[in-house]
Amino acid sequence: MAGIYIHIPFCIKKCAYCDFISFADKAECFAKSYCDALKKEIEHYAPKMKRYLFDTVFIGGGTPSVIDESLIKDVLDSVKKHFSIATDAEITIETNPGTLNEQKLSVYKQAGINRLSIGVQSADDEVLNAIGRIHTFEEAKNSFYLARKCGFDNINIDIMYALPKQSLSSYTATLNKIIELSPEHISAYSLILEEGTELYEMCNSKKVKLPSEDEEFQMHKCTITLLQKAGYERYEISNYAKSGFQCRHNLNYWQSGEYLGLGVAAHSAVRLEKMLERWSNTACLDNYISAPQKEETHEVISKEDEIFEFVMLSLRKTNGFALTEFKERFACEFLEKYGEKAETLQKKGWLCISDEWLKLTDKGLDMQNEALIELLY
Repeated sequence: MAGIYIHIPFCIKKCAYCDFISFADKAECFAKSYCDALKKEIEHYAPKMKRYLFDTVFIGGGTPSVIDESLIKDVLDSVKKHFSIATDAEITIETNPGTLNEQKLSVYKQAGINRLSIGVQSADDEVLNAIGRIHTFEEAKNSFYLARKCGFDNINIDIMYALPKQSLSSYTATLNKIIELSPEHISAYSLILEEGTELYEMCNSKKVKLPSEDEEFQMHKCTITLLQKAGYERYEISNYAKSGFQCRHNLNYWQSGEYLGLGVAAHSAVRLEKMLERWSNTACLDNYISAPQKEETHEVISKEDEIFEFVMLSLRKTNGFALTEFKERFACEFLEKYGEKAETLQKKGWLCISDEWLKLTDKGLDMQNEALIELLY
C-alpha cells in the first residue's frame, strides 16, 4: 500500500488558525506555472517509483478547488500516465464551500476523483466569521448537495471544536446539522493554536477568548457520543466513518506506509533501498516552480526512529496494531522492548494488551500524548 500526496498551496484567504504552507490571492498568477512544475516533478520521480502500485491519491492544500478544474485534471492525467495507479484507487480532493460549482465537480468526476473532502468547520456563522472562513453554513450545505447531485457518494466533512465564539451547545448543534447531511466520513479536530497564526496573536492580545480545557473536553466527548450514536465508527482519534468509508489515504500514514509527496513543502517517505528514506520540498513557491525536482532535505530513517513512528502513529487508531505485524516489520518482539512500560499503562487502564493486539483504551486515547510519552521515552 502506497499513496501519493499532491499539494496545491493556493487559497482565497488564509484562515486565522491556519499554519499550513498556503498562499492567498496568488492562484490567478501562479496556478498554471505551478501545475506545470508539478508535472515536471511527476516525470522526475516516475523512473524511481516503477515498483509501486499506488492505491490512494490525495490532493490537498491550501484549497485545491480555487484553481481551474482543467489544471487539476492535467495533473491527475500526468499522475496516471507516469505512475501505476490501482484501478480501485481512492482519489480525494480537498475543497471549501464557496469555491465549488457544477462544472468543477463534473470535471473532477471525469478526472477520476471519487472522494470529496469539504472544509465546513462549523454550522455557526458567527464562529465561521471569527476564524476567518469565507463561507456561511448555508453555502456549505449547498456545496454538499451539489456534490451529491454530481454523483459523489464518498464525501468527508471537516469540522472543528474549541473555536472562538463556540459553546458546547453551538458545537452540539453543528454536530447534529452535519449528521443530518449524512456524509460518509466526518473529521472532527480540536483547534491547535499555532504560533505565528493570526488567531494566536489575537488570543495573545486578549482580542478573542477560546473555550476552557473543560469545555473542550466536553466537546470532544460529545463528538464521540453523537457520531457513534448516528452510526459513525471512530477509527482514529479525530476521524469517524460509516462502514466501508474509512479514509484509505490517511490510514496509510497511520500505518507507517510509504508515500510520495509532490508540490511545495510536500514530504515523502519511501523505501528506495532497504532503509526508509524521507525527503521534503522547498516551502518557497518561486523556488519550487523554478526547480521542482530539487529536494530541500533528505534523510535515512534509522530502525529505532522507524519503530518509534510506527508505534506513535499506529496508536492513533482505535484498533492499534497487531503484535505479529510489529515483529514482521522490525524482527523483534514489542513486549520484549516495551513490556515493562506497557504493563504500567495497562494497570492505569490506558492500554489494552492481548496475545495478538495492542491498542489504547478509550481513556488512553483521551490521554494519548501522555500515554505515548510514558511508553516510548
